[in-house]
Amino acid sequence: MRFKKDSHKDTHKGGCTCGHVRYEMTSKPLIVHCCHCRWCQRQTGASFALNALIETERVELLSGDVDEVMTDSPSGVGQIIARCPNCRVAVWSNYLSMGKEVRFIRVGTLDDPDRLPPDVHIYTTTKQPWVVLPKKHQVAKEFYVVDKTWSKDALKRRDIMFAGRKG
Repeated sequence: MRFKKDSHKDTHKGGCTCGHVRYEMTSKPLIVHCCHCRWCQRQTGASFALNALIETERVELLSGDVDEVMTDSPSGVGQIIARCPNCRVAVWSNYLSMGKEVRFIRVGTLDDPDRLPPDVHIYTTTKQPWVVLPKKHQVAKEFYVVDKTWSKDALKRRDIMFAGRKG
C-alpha cells in the first residue's frame, strides 16, 4: 500500500555523507527515540542514538542504493543496518524484533535534523553522566510502555501496520 504524503511540513528528506543515498520520509514518524544504551553508544561511537521510527512503506529511496548489513542486537534477534555502499554511513535500520515493517531512521542523516527532536529518552540508566536531559522530556530508565507513550495517531498507524501479522 502506498501512502500519500502528509503535508510538506511532515515530510523529511535525508541521505548519507557522500550524497549517493537520498531518501524521503513521506510522513511524520511514529515516535523519535533518543537511546542511551551502551549498545547504541558502541555502534554509533556517540553518546546516544537518535532514531525516528516510521513505517517502511513511508520511506522512499530517491536515489542510490544501500548495503544491508545484519548486525547483532541486545535482544539476540538482530537488526539490519542500511548503509551507503560508498561512505558506509548508516541511514536506517530494521530491528528484526519489530519486523521489516518499521524503519529506524538515523535522525542525523536528515537534511534538517533539528525538526525531529526526541519524544522520549530510553535506557537512561546507562546514559553518559554529563548528558543533561531537559526536565520536560519523557524519560524511561529502560524501555517504556508503548500504549502509554506513543500518540493516539501513532498507535492507530501501528495497529494498521501489524493488522495482517500472525502471532
